[in-house]
Amino acid sequence: MQKRDLRNLIGLLAAAAVTLGGQASAAAPQGQAPAPQLMLAVRTPSAATAAMLGATRAGNRIVAVGEHGVVLLSDDNGRHFRQAQSVPVRAMLTSVSFADEKNGWAVGHAGVILHTGDGGETWTLQRSDTEADQPLFSVLFSDRNHGLAVGLWSLLLETDDGGHTWRQRELPAPPGATKADRNLFRLFAAPDGKLFIAAEQGLVLRSTDQGKSWRYLPTGYKGSLWAGAAGPDGALYVAGMCGTVYRSGDGGDSWRQVPSGTHSGLTDLVAAQGGVAGVGMEGASVRSNGTEGMAAATRPDRVDLNAVVLAADGKLIDFSSRGPLAPR
Repeated sequence: MQKRDLRNLIGLLAAAAVTLGGQASAAAPQGQAPAPQLMLAVRTPSAATAAMLGATRAGNRIVAVGEHGVVLLSDDNGRHFRQAQSVPVRAMLTSVSFADEKNGWAVGHAGVILHTGDGGETWTLQRSDTEADQPLFSVLFSDRNHGLAVGLWSLLLETDDGGHTWRQRELPAPPGATKADRNLFRLFAAPDGKLFIAAEQGLVLRSTDQGKSWRYLPTGYKGSLWAGAAGPDGALYVAGMCGTVYRSGDGGDSWRQVPSGTHSGLTDLVAAQGGVAGVGMEGASVRSNGTEGMAAATRPDRVDLNAVVLAADGKLIDFSSRGPLAPR
């Protein structure tokens, strides 16, 4: 299972490793065609079967993002999805976050950051960088002004003006290293406002000042942590390769591995009633069972699951390599 998990991660990163040339801006220089990833996303009837990598709620609406700049919207708790009206890029989109029901941000390959002010119907490009070859893996906004985005090689961007300007924040070197070079996979927040990043080599980063400074929190694990979430009770969970799950009941000061019930890599976690729920490779799904462990299940079709959202009606919506799946 570990080799499969690694192949999946490598596959997601490979698309970002293509050198496209062009300028790091929304518009190409005069007389030069825009980089392919910065062209308008194609509206197509097959959008509902595109691989989706990130999803969230915008009020009661569900918004999911994925390959080729596809953005899907649902206003009936995930029973039906439609494609967004306009997305300015064809880059793979990896993560999406909304500050309220109208204002949201999506990030992805080519360093793109998109903004919507109408609940995901139309999007504008705030940032791109086709030369640096650093995809963004996660975005999180605490309100309409303050947001963070993280990605490859410890890339950490922040804004305090709703994304009109983004600046890079340098991280300290992790324990035993001379520079910050760990891949940062998932931003998430605790109920008390503390911020966390699930990263590679078993590291979790914590900020108690809205992202101005960060501290590394070793879990004891040596593999990559791809997902993280805080439960309603404030307990923190991170998950990643080989079905690995770690839990902290003290705000990240200490971590304990808990049984997940699966050996498939876990790609996403979300707060759910009584704890957290998660999804992963080969059709795996997990849910905290109240005893600090996880109850696991596997879909018969074993389709890879990349994201999960708790709909307004309390059902879970899974997003897979072939699009959104039926509510459960």
